[in-house]
Amino acid sequence: MRDCLLLVDVFNDFAHKDGARLLASFESRLPALRNLLNTARLAQIPVIYANDSADVFDGDAGAIVERARSGGAGSAAAEIQPVPGDRFVVKPRYSAFDSTPLALILEQLEVERILLAGSSTEGCVAQTAIAAREHGYKVTVVPAACATVAHELEQIALAYLTRVVGVVADDSPIPEVTFV
Repeated sequence: MRDCLLLVDVFNDFAHKDGARLLASFESRLPALRNLLNTARLAQIPVIYANDSADVFDGDAGAIVERARSGGAGSAAAEIQPVPGDRFVVKPRYSAFDSTPLALILEQLEVERILLAGSSTEGCVAQTAIAAREHGYKVTVVPAACATVAHELEQIALAYLTRVVGVVADDSPIPEVTFV
């Protein structure tokens, strides 16, 4: 089975109504997100970033990362930024599939399962998970690597995703990479 890691809205300036709560959650879950990203890269799992466009659709990943760094994310954005070979799509809506080339990228990579993390669990991550299932993908959400604005909402979203949509919630979806 070919996996990919899809990181949704990990670059954020947190300058919005729920920004302070989302930033606090993001910072507390950053170690798990960083570990997931590093493990995926060591396992040579393709990494795709899907990020809000902030009404700028030029696809300039560097500018999106820089806006996040100069906003509230600081060094966190630098720790998880794209490297050569990663893919990056800008999205105008909640789901990373809406009006983006994500489906084409996944098809080109021959992906069967999407490992999903980012922010917020109850928002863009959930909407992306639902759309991914509708596109026929197996989906594993990694809650430990997802930020939330409210723990209660996150639990409701995860329950819905697992019980109704058929998404797996798993904090360790990638086996540890060992070298001989």
